[in-house]
Amino acid sequence: MGHTQRVKVGRKLSEEVRVTSGVPQESVLGPLLFLAYVNDIWRNTESTIRLFADDCIIYKKIINNENIEKLQKDLDRLGEWAAENAMKINPSKCKAVCFMRTQVKGPQNYMLGAQLILEASSCKYLGIILCSDLSWSDHVNCMVKKAWKALHFIMCILKKGNSSTNSLAYMTLRPILEYGAACWDLYREGQIRALDRVQKKAAKFAFRMNESNWETLSQCRKIPCICALVKAYSEEQA
Repeated sequence: MGHTQRVKVGRKLSEEVRVTSGVPQESVLGPLLFLAYVNDIWRNTESTIRLFADDCIIYKKIINNENIEKLQKDLDRLGEWAAENAMKINPSKCKAVCFMRTQVKGPQNYMLGAQLILEASSCKYLGIILCSDLSWSDHVNCMVKKAWKALHFIMCILKKGNSSTNSLAYMTLRPILEYGAACWDLYREGQIRALDRVQKKAAKFAFRMNESNWETLSQCRKIPCICALVKAYSEEQA
């Protein structure tokens, strides 16, 4: 309450204007108030909606045209909710992805407000790239590219570092190679080798050899996979 804002361009300042809505950035209550504000976005919708902070996905199993119409009606309700709550949803940042095995599929003419939602073959959700054919090639390629970039940066910065320092630096980028492993744990040899090459290069950089006492990436991925399996089994039995 009582906050004002103004714009500075060069040495010129605009007049102050009262801020009548919103919360200050980086405030403690800001995220909690936002979650409370959007918590009823699922109201009157038949499709499944998942919320995580400001990320929202809506999905439905499509069997016939009736399911398509129901999903579109739910998108219309999202638009109505946004208008009622003075929220703006940017359709240009929205994607429509159809997950199916067959390569042949009809056009997805879903609308959000008056704008067409662009169709895509993949989307990124909570750091995981989901492809329409349910393969993990795009996610693995992105992850490997990101890991190589981080490793090359470390190698440039720590050219004269010792084994302990270099090893510790590599461990800071290991989460890039392990994030969300319970979802995408690999079975294709080519993808497994692509990830392993990053660790082999890091071992050679840290210890001046191709081998190290580090666990392999495949071994590291087993832990989150087992934890996810145990959690899913426990919830089903509860």
